[in-house]
Amino acid sequence: MLKHLPHWLLFTVGVCALGLALVLSPNDAVSQGDSARDYTSSISIPGQSGNIKLVSLTLPTQADAELTDKPLIENNTREADSDIAPPAPPTAVTTTKTVIATNTNDDAAPLIVVASISPNTAAVDTEVAVEATATASTHTAETIEETYSDLSALINPSATQESELKPVKVKNGDSLALILDRMGVSPRQVYDLVSVGEKTDPLTRLHPGDIINVDISDKGELKQLKYELDHERTLDVRSQLGQFDALIIYHDLERRVKSSTGVIQSSLFLSAKKAGLSTNLTMELASIFGWDIDFVLDIRTGDRFTVLYEEIFRDDEKVRDGNIIAAEFINQGKSHRAFRYTDAGNRAAYYTPEGRALKSTFLRTPIEFARVSSKFNLARKHPVLNRIRAHKGVDYAAPTGTAIRATANGKVIFRGTKGGYGSTVVLQHGSKYTTLYAHLSSFRKGVTSGKTVKQGNVIGYVGKTGLATGPHLHYEFRVNGVHRNPLTVELPSAAPIKKAYLADFQNTTQSLVAQLNELSETAVASVDN
Repeated sequence: MLKHLPHWLLFTVGVCALGLALVLSPNDAVSQGDSARDYTSSISIPGQSGNIKLVSLTLPTQADAELTDKPLIENNTREADSDIAPPAPPTAVTTTKTVIATNTNDDAAPLIVVASISPNTAAVDTEVAVEATATASTHTAETIEETYSDLSALINPSATQESELKPVKVKNGDSLALILDRMGVSPRQVYDLVSVGEKTDPLTRLHPGDIINVDISDKGELKQLKYELDHERTLDVRSQLGQFDALIIYHDLERRVKSSTGVIQSSLFLSAKKAGLSTNLTMELASIFGWDIDFVLDIRTGDRFTVLYEEIFRDDEKVRDGNIIAAEFINQGKSHRAFRYTDAGNRAAYYTPEGRALKSTFLRTPIEFARVSSKFNLARKHPVLNRIRAHKGVDYAAPTGTAIRATANGKVIFRGTKGGYGSTVVLQHGSKYTTLYAHLSSFRKGVTSGKTVKQGNVIGYVGKTGLATGPHLHYEFRVNGVHRNPLTVELPSAAPIKKAYLADFQNTTQSLVAQLNELSETAVASVDN
């Protein structure tokens, strides 16, 4: 039938049909199931012109090929359910394709932004330009650009809240399992926590007084745990997707150099305390010069000391003492100086200004700051036997249980009861020297015949076993089997600084020598005044 119509009429009908297709409502196009699909969803964020609504935008399928980085303005939007939440953090915008939509039925329409979010990486310190459109009833659109330096603004605020760590003090008898059980954490989570690996091993060795910081959810799930291993390191364990990840955080420490000077009035300890030195620094000072000075017998009123030492700070708060880096002790008018030097092999030791090692192969005394109750005397009258009997060692009076140290590296060749000596330990130091420690109340665990010990290791404790009138240590020093006076015998010195390091040592200590000179002169002047 159509073939009988005039050509001009067919042309007119075709034009009208085309015009009708062009004016079809967008709603009609979108409502056809096969020709449209749900393209993406959006996130509600605050904008400069008001709050941005959470929307889901429907786009025609044929528009997919035309979707580029240019904004697409679409007049059809619908409100999304308010309980739809974006993915949990950590998140970041990985696809920066932004779609703009406006609502023509609301003259005061808020800004609407659609963004694609990936749940794999953290949204921190990333800048993204978000384009939005403000619309009026006239359908005119103005593009506004907003920049977010932190994409956490695009994420559910509840998902980015900081952990609420609660400090818990470890009590006597506590273990990590007991502590977390009291807080409602399941045994399975505790097992998973300590099974992370070597980093969490310290959590199995908690001590009374330690502090652990924990964040536990209302459901009893452990979210985070922090434990300070020492002043420099903190263990940080966090739950991520049902698994625990452990991290060691290293803190920046600051070393500050301080100085102290003092004059001996009655004892080194009291004078050092008055000068502001801690007990640890006082012990280190005595240890440095202990090979040349007997701090029990040789100290005199009026002796002076000058110390340059480090203090360690974290976040502007002192956390501990550092090392003594230079010191001078004037004993009976004789100056003794020491400088700490660390060589290229990271070996640290104290040396005289000439590079002689202060450390001897032997400690002068096996007990720190004990009183000598009986000296070396080959014609002494024995207090128990009441007859002349050579006293071939030195007696140090000290309370029962006082620790006794090995005076040099050596091998235990005897450990047991030895007649009038009572409980005794004998050490062999090379082929030439032996030392004996008698009247012990008990032996240190692990000290048995054949074992090796290091200088300064505790080998036993003061007692009064054998022929003894009171608790004390009897100490003997033998050279090639011959008894020598432990207080006066010439002790073998350690090796001097290596020639390869001598020039560097002198350059390093030059400024320290100048500081000691200045401090010593100031101290003398203050005493004279």
